[in-house]
Amino acid sequence: MERMNTLDAGFYFADSEQAPLHIASITVLEGPPPSREEMLGVLTAKLPKVPRYRQRVRTVPLNLDLPVWVDDPRFRLSYHLRHTALPSPGGRQELQNLVGRIMSQRLDPTRPLWEMWVVEGLAGGQWALIAKVHHCVVDGVGGSDLLTALFDLEPLPAPAAARPPGPGEESAPSRLALAINGLGQSVAVPAGALARRLTRLPALGRPDRLREAREFTEGLPQTVQHITRPPVPSLRGPTGPHRRWIALQTELDRVKAVRRELGCTVNDIILAAVTCGFRELLGARGELEDDTTVRSLVPVSVRTDGQAGELGNRVSALVVELPCGERDPIVRVAQLHGQMAQLKQTHQAAGADALVRLAGTAPTMLSLASRAVITVMRTMFQTVTTNVPGPQFPLYIAGRRVTALYPYVPIAAGAGISTGIFSYMGHLCFGVTGDFDTTPDLQTFVNGIATGLDELAAAIPNGR
Repeated sequence: MERMNTLDAGFYFADSEQAPLHIASITVLEGPPPSREEMLGVLTAKLPKVPRYRQRVRTVPLNLDLPVWVDDPRFRLSYHLRHTALPSPGGRQELQNLVGRIMSQRLDPTRPLWEMWVVEGLAGGQWALIAKVHHCVVDGVGGSDLLTALFDLEPLPAPAAARPPGPGEESAPSRLALAINGLGQSVAVPAGALARRLTRLPALGRPDRLREAREFTEGLPQTVQHITRPPVPSLRGPTGPHRRWIALQTELDRVKAVRRELGCTVNDIILAAVTCGFRELLGARGELEDDTTVRSLVPVSVRTDGQAGELGNRVSALVVELPCGERDPIVRVAQLHGQMAQLKQTHQAAGADALVRLAGTAPTMLSLASRAVITVMRTMFQTVTTNVPGPQFPLYIAGRRVTALYPYVPIAAGAGISTGIFSYMGHLCFGVTGDFDTTPDLQTFVNGIATGLDELAAAIPNGR
């Protein structure tokens, strides 16, 4: 048995039919596609590296404590591995439509929270692997580490075990034992947290204690001040359960050349391109003004070097104003670069992370507050943009080389569009998620991202 951390539990409690909170990778590989038996063998060899894939969530009665991970006595690998095929011609559009349908389906909360889909029928003899896992299991950076664990670094796959793993052992305590333990934790944890803070008071002269207090007090106002500004009308409101998903790819060296010329970061360039995407979308909707901004949640990893490869979420966030009304692409980059520097200097992410850790001292309130927090956050941001560095060396599965890796990022809290970016083998792979009902024009947004990258490349010498 292993207890969830606070952020993992928040993602678990916030999951719903209307807003399923799973993330995914969409991997395109060289053919031919493996058989079902071959894939079962590959996963059998890899599962010991990710024991969470054999575990399910057990909640504590009355949510007196955070949920726990326990071995699933009904575990069957064959349940989690799925096979399907694309209709002819098996191009990008057919794959995107399939991803949208698969991501619209909520994971079964009574089983380990993951699925893998082998997709045959891609054009050019290729195939795809869609790996879907709940956000309470892993964050974006952790998902990158997970890919490294599941995939091979050489064409020859690791040897498989003799047979797929069967059911696990029921190692969790009874619901009564969980409730009694949770009741004790609901008293002991807040009391212990208070005692630790009181014992720290005499030591506030130490630089690390002063820094911790300053980061909390400076970061918190930056996090909550965005609530007061009304969002763009068409980007506001609830979403339905169905999803659209569109992929885009560009060369990483091209973006790095722009970064060097402008003296900014790759993430600044990505945010500027996303800004252009919203500029095109809102312009087509008749909602673009010179002062139009869109607030984007930008996840920030707080994962330490010692936590590399661990499952679970180690992430906080910044809220960034995307200057969609600005006509000049170079000025957009400068504004975003300055804004990101200021947000980091005022430790907004640290303040948000401190609030999450504080919420973990009251699991019952966390479970009740998760949905309420989503309602409040609808006014804080209208989109999510997350950039995760990936491996720049080739990956393989079942002896087939990975040619592209795209992310899927869920939408929630009223954000009808989310953009994930994953770098792999010299490319930036964009995966854009939209609500099916409210973003029929999602392609306009994706075309705007491409336009934003082209504008910046054209603005520097030899940019193209």
